[in-house]
Amino acid sequence: MGNKKLILRMAVDLLMTVCLLGLMSFMLTGQQYHEWIGAGTLVLFILHHILNLPWIRKLGRGRYTPYRVVQVVLAALVLLAILGCMVSGIVMSQYVFAFLPIQGGMSLARLAHMVCVYWSFILMSLHLGLHWEMILGMIRKAAGIQVSSPLRTTALRLLAVAIAAWGVTAFVKHRLVDYLFLRTRFVFFDYEQPPLPFLAEYLAMIGLLVFFAHYASKLFHKRGGKP
Repeated sequence: MGNKKLILRMAVDLLMTVCLLGLMSFMLTGQQYHEWIGAGTLVLFILHHILNLPWIRKLGRGRYTPYRVVQVVLAALVLLAILGCMVSGIVMSQYVFAFLPIQGGMSLARLAHMVCVYWSFILMSLHLGLHWEMILGMIRKAAGIQVSSPLRTTALRLLAVAIAAWGVTAFVKHRLVDYLFLRTRFVFFDYEQPPLPFLAEYLAMIGLLVFFAHYASKLFHKRGGKP
């Protein structure tokens, strides 16, 4: 039962990551599909918290190591960012939530939505990185890998570094800092860029943030121990 629940949790998180990519691809989906993907993400987000209720119930117990502090703070920030996305998205909705009697507030909602969406992208990717060791363990188990290989480890680490480096260039290219800190009030899309390179660059940015959070978590474990 425990393994089935873990697999379900991982499946939900994977679907949320896919939805996250879809939400960042407004230029590819358009308004209507963007809203439906957002609504689906909300359902998955609620399911994610239901599946993680045992972890939530334990927040007031146990020792708070540096890793656990970061984990809890990051989870709280993700929650706030996602709620900001959902509230502002509902205010602006032209399709999925258009039946709601909401008047005004569009300008503020657009700014809040832009900031919250990009912070959600950053925070959810970091959150994924904190759990990357568990994901790797599941992949090794599914692949039947029982013995470590220095060659394989080195190759995978070099690949991770390459993806992270690509993520840095994509981060700059797509001007994420401008959107995160409201240095601009509009998102600029390159409508001439083909879909696959666009999605690959956003995957590289996720890889960069996963890389950073994964190795930062290793440092926290060494210094403060696991919770």
